[in-house]
Amino acid sequence: MTTNHAQLLHLPVSPLALAIDRWIWVFMAVFFIAITLTGFIPDSIMKVDMVRAGARPPLPPILHVHAVLMGTFLLVLLAQSWLMATGRRDRHMLLGRAAFLLVPAIVVVGFLLVPTIYQQVWHGAQAAPPPVREQLRHTLHFLDNIALFQISAGILFPICVGLALRVRRTDPGFHKRMMFLAVAVPLTAAVDRIHWLPTTHPASPLSTLLYVLLLVSPLFLWDVIRHRSVHRVYLVWLGLYLPFAIAVYLLWDTPVWHALVPRILGP
Repeated sequence: MTTNHAQLLHLPVSPLALAIDRWIWVFMAVFFIAITLTGFIPDSIMKVDMVRAGARPPLPPILHVHAVLMGTFLLVLLAQSWLMATGRRDRHMLLGRAAFLLVPAIVVVGFLLVPTIYQQVWHGAQAAPPPVREQLRHTLHFLDNIALFQISAGILFPICVGLALRVRRTDPGFHKRMMFLAVAVPLTAAVDRIHWLPTTHPASPLSTLLYVLLLVSPLFLWDVIRHRSVHRVYLVWLGLYLPFAIAVYLLWDTPVWHALVPRILGP
């Protein structure tokens, strides 16, 4: 280590940097909640209006359960960030036990929700008049592709949270970063519903895959600026995320995938 580097490491930290260190986690939690509300509120209002107009069947109960669980998880993430920012570590650790119940419930409900929605559209396509039937077939075609994101999130989310919880006592830096990185993958469900964002859909999944990286970029950039290095958690997360991202990109809209999905999700 050079003298200049050693001196640089021992320079006093500015109050602003210390404040960002503490509050960036709260900012990220609020940011994630804002993305979720921006994507899902207009989409939910539209679907409820369609149900009332008889243009689509009622929303399945499992969808409401999923929304409550994911919303609760995001609120817990915000509360946990706030507790640490205000120095209430004991309460943070106590509330953190909720993750051991929430995460398995979210995964189970998510894997029940995906085939439920798919089968609802499939049955609607069988019973609908020809013009509507053709439209629903296009919807099924799109749901085939969206299932790639849903399956990826259903696997990556619990793996990342599990890694975070495993080291919560021994490596708090890894723990807190991985908790946020874990949320970024399923958050694409909200991002894809923000229709004014540029997108490569339906031709390619590239925009959604890149938005995942954009979601975590404030945290990553501050880490690099603040510590002048890349924390190993990003390398671990990227090593998990990239294989799934590549698989999604390669399978997207391929005949093989479209033939396989009905066997997995269909009635």
